[in-house]
Amino acid sequence: MREALIVWGGWSGHEPQECAEIIKTMLEEDGFKVYLEHGTEALADPSVHDLSLVVPIMTMSKIEKEEVKNLAAAIESGVGIAGYHGGAGDAFRDSVDYQFIIGGQWVAHPGNIIDYTVNITRPDDPLMEGISDFPYRSEQYYMHVDPSNEVLATTKFTGEHAYWIDGVVMPVVWKRKYGKGRVFYSSLGHQAKEFDVPEMKTIFRRGANWAAR
Repeated sequence: MREALIVWGGWSGHEPQECAEIIKTMLEEDGFKVYLEHGTEALADPSVHDLSLVVPIMTMSKIEKEEVKNLAAAIESGVGIAGYHGGAGDAFRDSVDYQFIIGGQWVAHPGNIIDYTVNITRPDDPLMEGISDFPYRSEQYYMHVDPSNEVLATTKFTGEHAYWIDGVVMPVVWKRKYGKGRVFYSSLGHQAKEFDVPEMKTIFRRGANWAAR
């Protein structure tokens, strides 16, 4: 049986505990044995190397050197990691080692909660099968991203809330490798209710299963 570890905590505005429970149920439905841990201490445990998947939901927050070192080594050896929104893309701001794993870091969401469009750039990829461009209402993440990411979906900024980024196309969903490990990220999911959006939930679910060893 595949085993997954969800670590949750950090900024409460992203409803980490509620989202952790949603993802736990989702993974259990897909046949995973799921461990739920509050905080990052579990990431330093040697048993992380035996997992199939790690899901961080830790907006901002801190990670100790031994924790990120162990996590990085586990992923490099083949453990998968799947994350979303600030829980993964704005976690551990002072850890460049962690940012190297994820492949991006949040820097702004101009206009805060707004309406925008998610554009599917790789409809031929199994993670995007049957999903077309769709409207979305949330924070539109502006991120600094790794050029080695394999981008599956993007969004375009209008410049309404920051004129100098008018027309910028920004990755929303990507996958990548870190050593032998698979990394999946989606910038969608500001709060738990966004898992009610079928496209958002399906993309994350497929991404987590793809990442898992």
